[in-house]
Amino acid sequence: MTPRISLFIAALHALLYVALALRVVLRRRATGIGVGSGGDAGLSLRVRVHANFAEYVPLSLLLLALLELCGSAPALVWTCGLGLLAARVLHAIGLGASPGYSFGRFAGTLLTFVLLLAMALAGLWQMLALQLV
Repeated sequence: MTPRISLFIAALHALLYVALALRVVLRRRATGIGVGSGGDAGLSLRVRVHANFAEYVPLSLLLLALLELCGSAPALVWTCGLGLLAARVLHAIGLGASPGYSFGRFAGTLLTFVLLLAMALAGLWQMLALQLV
């Protein structure tokens, strides 16, 4: 089985990752800050948005691909994958706008956690189901 859905979802996440990285690079060029944030709040926020993406997305995509490879229903894989993308876009917009509370940051974080939990539980269920066969 080829994990085509996961590949497509991962490619979309890679594009978002590059976009977030470019925001950091452009701010670094504009401020002349090569390392760290140099006290620039805008750069610090962009670095944090990019880092948060890098913290949560790899494990999420790994779980997604493993679910697909283990034969999970395509609807589950699509739902989790596109839901994760929506969550990360919401989070990036929300946190990118303000370091404080925002709907996007809250909803993106909550949805990311819910999807991680759902994929973990689906993976455990899939493993138990395979053991019982």
